[in-house]
Amino acid sequence: MHILTDAGADLVAVQRKGLTIHAVPLVFTLEGRTYRSGIDIQPAEFYKLLAATRSFPSTSQPAPGDFAAAYRRLAATGDRDVLSIHISSGLSGTINAARLGAQEVPEANVTFVDTLTLSAAEGWQVEAAGREIQAGWPLDRILPALERIKQATETFYTLETLRYLEHGGRISHIQALLGQILDLKPIIGVEKVYGRYAMHGRERSLKRAVQRLAEIVAERFGTTERLRVQVMHAHNPAGAQQLIALVTQRFDAHLLPVGDIAPVLGAHTGPGLVGICAAPLNAFDGIPDLA
Repeated sequence: MHILTDAGADLVAVQRKGLTIHAVPLVFTLEGRTYRSGIDIQPAEFYKLLAATRSFPSTSQPAPGDFAAAYRRLAATGDRDVLSIHISSGLSGTINAARLGAQEVPEANVTFVDTLTLSAAEGWQVEAAGREIQAGWPLDRILPALERIKQATETFYTLETLRYLEHGGRISHIQALLGQILDLKPIIGVEKVYGRYAMHGRERSLKRAVQRLAEIVAERFGTTERLRVQVMHAHNPAGAQQLIALVTQRFDAHLLPVGDIAPVLGAHTGPGLVGICAAPLNAFDGIPDLA
């Protein structure tokens, strides 16, 4: 069985080790030039370009034909089964394009997973599926395990600026203007019913907002349960290290390496983002060789 995902899934090198994960790129345009996220441009270069311009990037999902080509290529290997795992349908039309693409490739046997999330949390489901396939698990065992991880995992992040969310239509102009005037930093999560963004408050400084991320995780999971935790950032290593210090102080945590937010996701948030992905470690019981 093959795994196909998209550039909305953030995975660090240790999570990919030993796995074959295929991806259809997500695309964005900045100052008239189009890039495939993670292929034509890497996070460090992207955020450097973003900081040097007043232009806003625009993003586009893959076309059904891109998915059809990928499914056709995978089916031609002789293994017709594909597990297609994608960014939340509440945030992107990517999985809908994947479904349309699969209709053009009847020789492929495609199963879809809507992660209802993005970034590291999406990557956790992709990684788990990869380890399970590697261990020979059948599909009827893989899917319930992925659902368990989906329901157990929480993602929260904060931003340096609201300009990019406003431009992308994620918040209203008035909300953005108010936030800029007061220099408020939003705390944003991803809800589990529709996989859409949900506001969890605002803080008056980025430092305080990062502290609030750790507090929200404590409110959600307590401080005694062992957690799997990954900190992510968009060109903000200092903020990431602040959050890691708070996590190590407050939680019994299995910490994954810090990850960069993919350019196609950073296009909607801008530089400065700091985020956390967390779940009880026992949600991953039985899954072999996870990072």
